[in-house]
Amino acid sequence: MDRDPAQKRRAAAVTAATAPVGVLGATGAVGQAAVRMLTRCGIGELRLGARDVGRVDPAIPVPGAEPCRVDATDPDSLARFCAGTRLVLNCAGPSYLLMDRVARAALAAGADYVDVSGDGPAYRLLDGSPLLDGERTAVLSAGMLPGLANIVPRVLADDLTGARLVVYAGGIEPFAPASAGDLALSLDSSDGAATDGHWYGETLAAWSGGRRRRNALPVREDVEVAGFPGRVTTMPFLTADAERLARSTGLAELHWYNVFVGTALRLTLTRLRGRVRSDPAALAGIAGEIGAAAELDLTGLDPFYLMAFTLHRPAGTATAVLRTPSSFALTAATAAHTVESVLSGAVGPGLHYADEVLDPHRLLDAVTGFGALPVFQTHRHAHDEPMEAGSL
Repeated sequence: MDRDPAQKRRAAAVTAATAPVGVLGATGAVGQAAVRMLTRCGIGELRLGARDVGRVDPAIPVPGAEPCRVDATDPDSLARFCAGTRLVLNCAGPSYLLMDRVARAALAAGADYVDVSGDGPAYRLLDGSPLLDGERTAVLSAGMLPGLANIVPRVLADDLTGARLVVYAGGIEPFAPASAGDLALSLDSSDGAATDGHWYGETLAAWSGGRRRRNALPVREDVEVAGFPGRVTTMPFLTADAERLARSTGLAELHWYNVFVGTALRLTLTRLRGRVRSDPAALAGIAGEIGAAAELDLTGLDPFYLMAFTLHRPAGTATAVLRTPSSFALTAATAAHTVESVLSGAVGPGLHYADEVLDPHRLLDAVTGFGALPVFQTHRHAHDEPMEAGSL
């Protein structure tokens, strides 16, 4: 005799609570850190997906972990990986090649979905999908950038309407292949060169007066910016994600500067613009060039990534400064907290950007607790103004 609907719902809840969480890209820099953090959270069974399961870190104590060979470009392989999971966390890349395919495989398998990237293009492909008509949840841009970077300004003020936001972001650290691939692909989806709506951002642009303004800000070379070693280059770059923040919060102005420490990476990116091909063999070579340039700039320095957000309002000026030795660890910590939030029901069904559904203060507490953000400080003056000794 068939069980009644209430019994079926209880049985489904028990199954969901004991089903594994799948981590795709579990052998990458972000994936390995995410696995460690999810284990610390007490999340039970994990399915660790990678092309080469032999590279799953044996030093990570994950009781009951299930290594699983998976090719994210193969629909059948993805379907097998996602089958029977309660949630899939995607740490694989390049995200600009994977787009929405991992999300669709997870949702079709009845699992929720969290992506450390998967920003605007993936959102547009998933928006309105019948896979999200029921109780399933998908959260995109659940990393450091995109993700955490759009959340920090809300720590400085609940209401950003009419405010002016100035951001300096950059650092130097080794590039993971997937991250280098995403950076390479973003070069030719910028400055109006994108196709199929896959626009990433625009150099020299700023947000002002309710719209993106082209050629609004200059590149500044051989300058000093507080918190960055030596003399640096600041390059204005308005991403689609930053533009979404400005539009949704009513910011009057947003000036975002990417900060380059050293010259090798900046010159390499300039040289590569317009010649990036998306086929895997060509992209691997270009990602290698980016990685080599970053290693050259890193010579003699300790890896770090720093973001400084200054918010100017009539009520006063406030700045938040974040510094981490690893942007990959900070991305993983943001993702792990997002997974916790989805599993606990703090994030409801539907398609979301992480910055629109995560509580800013709880997120910052979480990533600090994971040890991924050793420096988070706020003060009452602009980051590009002289500061008294000891204020940071």
